[in-house]
Amino acid sequence: MLNAQCIFCKIIQKQIPSTVILETDHTLVIKDIYPKAPIHYLLLTKKHIEHMGHATELDAAHLADLGLCVAKLSKTLPGTNGFNTLSNNGRSAGQSVDHLHWHFISGKNLYEGGLSL
Repeated sequence: MLNAQCIFCKIIQKQIPSTVILETDHTLVIKDIYPKAPIHYLLLTKKHIEHMGHATELDAAHLADLGLCVAKLSKTLPGTNGFNTLSNNGRSAGQSVDHLHWHFISGKNLYEGGLSL
């Protein structure tokens, strides 16, 4: 189920162009148009789920596929590059599009320059 007003749903339906990196039955992986590192992809669930806090047991296949796509992407990295996966959940956590997505980031240490967890 998709949301007609959601920009990510429009990308999934190919109404808005994007650079597709990987596509499965449950996930679309695209290049981020505002990359924060040399490799910055967005993993979009093909079902409109607002964020992880809205997922249910019925979404298990979509959530599992996100993790499997991360594993596939990690195998495409040059050398032994590390990577980050990041998901902002809710506006107060920095989520700017209300559609569940994960960031896959590599080629830059996110912890240099201020970020710490």
